[in-house]
Amino acid sequence: MFKTLRNRLKQWFAGWLARRIPPVQRLRLQQKHIFIIPTRIGIAYAGALVLMLLVAINYQNSLAYALTFLLASLGLLTMFHTWRNLAGLIVSAAGSEACFVGEQGLYRLRLHSDSHDYQAIAVGWQPQQLTVLDVQRGAEQSAELSLIGQRRGWQQAPRLRLETRFPLGLFVAWSQIDLAQAVLVYPQPKDDPLQVSAGVGEEDDSQHSNERAGVDDYHGLAVWQPGDSLRRIHWKAWSKGQGLFIKQFSEQQGQQQILDFERLSGDVEHRLSVLCAQVLKLSDTQQLFSLLLPGQQIGPDAGAEHRQRCLRALALYGVDKP
Repeated sequence: MFKTLRNRLKQWFAGWLARRIPPVQRLRLQQKHIFIIPTRIGIAYAGALVLMLLVAINYQNSLAYALTFLLASLGLLTMFHTWRNLAGLIVSAAGSEACFVGEQGLYRLRLHSDSHDYQAIAVGWQPQQLTVLDVQRGAEQSAELSLIGQRRGWQQAPRLRLETRFPLGLFVAWSQIDLAQAVLVYPQPKDDPLQVSAGVGEEDDSQHSNERAGVDDYHGLAVWQPGDSLRRIHWKAWSKGQGLFIKQFSEQQGQQQILDFERLSGDVEHRLSVLCAQVLKLSDTQQLFSLLLPGQQIGPDAGAEHRQRCLRALALYGVDKP
C-alpha cells in the first residue's frame, strides 16, 4: 500500500515538474525553478535554537535571548545566500558522445555566470553522485556526465539535478531541469564466425584491378591524418623525431567487402550486432566495404566518416528519432 502511494506521488511530482520546468536546451535558473529545504544539519541547528530559547525564557537571561535571536538571524541570512548561490545561473546543453550498448555514453553541459560568482555547485543525475564545480563571474564551466547505454537508438538523459549547500550547509537549494539531451547508442558488437561468412560477401569485377588502401601488401608510408587507425602508425619513425606516419598497404579493388543484413539469420538485434562488429573490424584495417540494410545502402567507401555513417545507420535502424 505504502509502495503504491509512494509511486503515485512520484508520478504526480514528475508530471508537475514537467509542467513547471519544461525541456529546454538552455535555461537561466529563476525563482520558480529553485526549491530550498533545510538539511539535517539545518534541522539540528533549528532544534538547538528552540532549546536555547526555552532556556532563555526559563531563566529570563537577556544574553541568552540575544544569542538565540542572533543565531536565528544568521540561519535566515544563510537561507537567502544559499538560494542566491543558484539563482541566475545559466545552464545549457553542450552535445553528447555516442557509445555502444553496455558502455558509458557522455552528456556534456555548460554552466555560465554573468552576474556573480557561484561556489560549490553540484551537478549530476542522483543526489548521491554529484560533481561539484565553481563558476566565476563572466566565465564558463564545462561538465561531463555519463550513463550506461541501455538499448540501441537514442537514449534520453534524465532530469539534471543541480544543488548547492553553500555557505554553511544549513539549507540545500536544488533544481531538476531537462536539457532535452540524447545520446546515440550503437548496437553491441558481437563476433559470430558462423554468421560472418554468410553476411560478408565480395564484389568481383575483372575490369577493376587498381590498387587501393587495404591489408595485403606493404605499399609505403603516408602522413597521419585524423581518423586513421592507430594500429597503422609507424612508431619507429615517430621515435626518431621524423613525424607521425602510417603504413599503407594495397590490395585489388575487386575484393570489395559487402555486409548484407539479409544474408544473416537470427533476430534483428543479433544481425545488427554482428554487422556492427564487422564494420569496426573492416574500418580498423581501412578496407573498402558496403553496408546493405533493407531499403538502404551505404558505400562502398572506407575511412572514419564511412564508419560513423554505418554505425549510425545500424543504431537507428527501425528506431524513430527523439
